[in-house]
Amino acid sequence: MPPPHNTLPDHPLRRRLAHEVHTRPFARITTPGQISVLGFHIEEGGAADERAHFAKLCAHYNRPPPPEGEKYYTDDFGAFRVKWERHTEFGVYVFIREAPFDQPFADPVLTLLPADWLAHVPGHLLVGLHLAVEPPGREEDSIARLFDYNDMVSSRVTGGKARVWTDFRLHRDGFGRMYVQDNGMTDGQVGRLIQRLREIETYRMMALIAFPIAQALVGDLKEVDAGLAEITNRMAEAGSDPARDAALLGELTDLAAHTERLAAGSSYRFGAARAYHGLVNERLTEIREERMEGFQTMTEFMNRRLSPAMRTCTSVADRLDRLSKRISRANNLLRTRVDLQLEKQNSALLDSMNKRARLQFRLQQTVEGLSLAAMTYYIVGLVNYSLKAARAGGTEIDVALFTGLSVPLVLGGLVLGLKRVKKKMRKQAGDLE
Repeated sequence: MPPPHNTLPDHPLRRRLAHEVHTRPFARITTPGQISVLGFHIEEGGAADERAHFAKLCAHYNRPPPPEGEKYYTDDFGAFRVKWERHTEFGVYVFIREAPFDQPFADPVLTLLPADWLAHVPGHLLVGLHLAVEPPGREEDSIARLFDYNDMVSSRVTGGKARVWTDFRLHRDGFGRMYVQDNGMTDGQVGRLIQRLREIETYRMMALIAFPIAQALVGDLKEVDAGLAEITNRMAEAGSDPARDAALLGELTDLAAHTERLAAGSSYRFGAARAYHGLVNERLTEIREERMEGFQTMTEFMNRRLSPAMRTCTSVADRLDRLSKRISRANNLLRTRVDLQLEKQNSALLDSMNKRARLQFRLQQTVEGLSLAAMTYYIVGLVNYSLKAARAGGTEIDVALFTGLSVPLVLGGLVLGLKRVKKKMRKQAGDLE
């Protein structure tokens, strides 16, 4: 009988969230070993192609492909082990061979892969790194020769249980190199160290994608700044010309659109660079570096090389944001001035319309008076003709007297009728409102 708690209703995401922290386990690596890392920047919509291509590699070694929807996969392909990771905008392949070697970087694990498969991996190669880990014994000069006697970065890590060498350069094969001396780590510690080292390199490269964008934007921002300064100076000139202000508003709107286009094309990249830079610093903290006499630590190297580039990106992003806000303020000021001018024009137009309405009302009153007189004259004339016809028919009637008496009666009736018509029209107008 199942325990009572098994009958409790789960949140729809409970199991997914519980498993999330276990989706990227550290690979256990036995010393000595060689590791090759490939990191491909994948364009939007290319994840399906990447998964399908990796499935071909699995089929080549008669291994099952990663389940649909899974972003992390690890398996043993016989001569080597493979680990595949799918991130938001890049994919990483890690190939691990645990076997003794003479030269750490002369025969990398990649030589075991099918050449045709390797040549058609989707995306653009961004990270290419060979790592080698072995016990102590290799001479310092031999290690320096592995890096072509370049200036090296080296430090003790993992509480002194390992030492790392690298030069953060691309060598003749187009790959970077990291050499690790194992001074007593467990297989789990080796795996964790290797993962953190490759993540430092991967996240460093992903962060630096933003740097050329920031450099390219510097010139554009200078032009925008100069254009804004010119428009602002012309706005500050004495006097207000509606035509000139309308032209300035058009220029300012174009400048705002150009600035927003620059921001839209770079804001995501700058935000991602900050996140990746933060991950680099986290990984550097996790490996617990200790200084070696005569060498820079990786942290010092990043502070001197990566951090200035990230500060440039931050500075350009902040400048772009400030420019956008300045343009918005200038736009609001100019629109306010244009609106005031329009209000003045509208006020003058309303005054003119009021004058015309008053003149029209007076004219209407005059016309009404003339109309009443004309209508009275016409109706009295009809009365006069009627009276004359009655007298001609034999009726004794004073035509002149009755004609004269009809004048005020007709006029009064017309005035009362006109008032009733006006009252009815005003009522109808009120109902329409």
